[in-house]
Amino acid sequence: MIVKMKKLRVIAMADERARLLEGLLRLGCLEISEPTEKLADPEWAALLHREESCSAQRKGELADVNTALDAIRRYGTAKEKVLHLRPGVTEEAFLSSETVETADAASRRINEKLRTLAQLQGDENRLRGRRAGLEPWEKLDVPLEVHGTERALCRLEVCPAAVDLGAVQKELDAADAAAELYEVSADKQQRYVCILCLRSEEESVQELLRPHGFSVTTFETLSGTAQDNIAELDVQLSENRERQTETTAALQKSENARDALRLYADRLETETLREEGTGALLTDGTIVFFEGWAPAERMGEVGALLDECGCAWDAEDPSEEDLADVPVALQNNWFTRPLNMVTDMYSLPAYNGVDPNPLMSFFFILFYGIMMADMGYGLIMILLSLVVIKKSRPNGPTMRNMMPLMGYCGVSTFIMGALTGGFFGDFIPQLLKILNPASTFAMPALFNPLNDAVTALIGSLVLGLIHIFFGMGVSVHMKVKRGQALDALCNEGAWYLVFALGAAAYLTKNMAFVWAILVLLVLTQGYGKQGVVGKAMGIAGSLYSNVTGYFSDVLSYSRLMALMLAGAVIAQVFNTIGALTNNVVGFFIISMLGNALNFALNLLGCYVHDMRLQCLEFFSRFYEDGGKPFKPLGIQTRYVDIVKE
Repeated sequence: MIVKMKKLRVIAMADERARLLEGLLRLGCLEISEPTEKLADPEWAALLHREESCSAQRKGELADVNTALDAIRRYGTAKEKVLHLRPGVTEEAFLSSETVETADAASRRINEKLRTLAQLQGDENRLRGRRAGLEPWEKLDVPLEVHGTERALCRLEVCPAAVDLGAVQKELDAADAAAELYEVSADKQQRYVCILCLRSEEESVQELLRPHGFSVTTFETLSGTAQDNIAELDVQLSENRERQTETTAALQKSENARDALRLYADRLETETLREEGTGALLTDGTIVFFEGWAPAERMGEVGALLDECGCAWDAEDPSEEDLADVPVALQNNWFTRPLNMVTDMYSLPAYNGVDPNPLMSFFFILFYGIMMADMGYGLIMILLSLVVIKKSRPNGPTMRNMMPLMGYCGVSTFIMGALTGGFFGDFIPQLLKILNPASTFAMPALFNPLNDAVTALIGSLVLGLIHIFFGMGVSVHMKVKRGQALDALCNEGAWYLVFALGAAAYLTKNMAFVWAILVLLVLTQGYGKQGVVGKAMGIAGSLYSNVTGYFSDVLSYSRLMALMLAGAVIAQVFNTIGALTNNVVGFFIISMLGNALNFALNLLGCYVHDMRLQCLEFFSRFYEDGGKPFKPLGIQTRYVDIVKE
């Protein structure tokens, strides 16, 4: 059901702000509204302003801690378990400041090591680049700072590898240029050349070399030969790598601080939320004012805290003008709660709407089981759900709802598999046939969808019609509750009768029922339209949209049969391929690989198609979406579980 909310207005003394926010944080049931509307009012803006917040600072500290945790994951030696239980921490221990200093020091130390390591890695890249630039000149025994004598010039140049140095030398000789080319080394891209010439002929020599792509290379800051510089760089690289090894080892030792950093990360996440709540307070320096929303059933606790903090406050039910701003929270039992996952992915209901989870839970789980329909797949889903829930207690609304929902759908899948005789397709009959070619064993089944597809199709369409009728019934209930009984009678009520009279006409072959349908449609489908023309247009439009709409909507449920057949056929195909080996081991390997692929595809495919039936065919009958999620100020953790004392 949709939780009833109360709108609060609170005035507190400014020196009680920290105590009040911590109390609300512990309660975790009050959402503080943004004061945008108040600040837009000149009268309010003249009196109050936003409370200063340290939200940005907390986010920066949280980013540093997450960086430190990433470093521990990257450089640490201990492997983290995929499934593990989060440690329990009391509220007092979680909110105390005892471990903050230790964790903060560890975070700073690790981040400093990361900066040092990043600098060393950058230095290494620069040293390697300088070494790579010197390697082509390693055989040159001329110091790099020597550029010739008073009259002669020694210059290092590079040219494309395709250049014929012999031809270039002949060209220089033909021009009577006193110049010699000496190839030091070459690679696939370039030639590295030492050029000796008279300084007086430097310009003319360069003019002759320029068309061949020659360019000058200089090492202005280096002295000594290239080989000497390379040896020095090798020493620097060795020292750099040693420092990197030492820094990496220090980071590996930091994994002892993992638990403290995780607790600190959750603490900072909570403090960030508290600071964001602080930013929504209005103050004049003496008092603070805020508005918010709290569940009506928790108002006793909220009121007690506000009174304890000496606040002036009032609470009221939301008015019609407030309905668009009221946050929505859903409260369901153990069976329907996992369906919150579906609602969250679609859209929360409007505050004055209806919670769809109890209404669709049975259909969602049933439809999923029909589409999957295999005892083996159902067992895997049940076991996977139980293991994950027991071993890791999933955190976060998505995982917390996904695992139980998978378990429920696994039960439905197992039951439908038992009714249709599917256990990893026809795995058991095929296996027994390999062991004993004379075996004629077949899994017991109420019906086999591969042999009786028509029955499966008719059953799917009948279930679809029931699903749609149920959605129409919810719409009737909502309209009657809002005083729109005549609207419900002329729309959903009329079409209920149309289907009933149509069935009677088909069974009795009596045309009187057909005439009754026509009269009923004429009397009801023009409801709300003005004038003869308007009513005629309303009747025609309603007939077209409803007839085509109901036909296409009901036909859409044929996907229940289609996915059931597809999964069974794919499993049977892989089992048949495995059986061709006439070997138990080969059969088992091929069958399990194929069934694993089939299971993975159907696990997601059935969920998507099931959601489509709920969101498009069912919700369209009554659902009013657009609700804003309820986000109370509270303790939110990722790595630890808060234990209530």
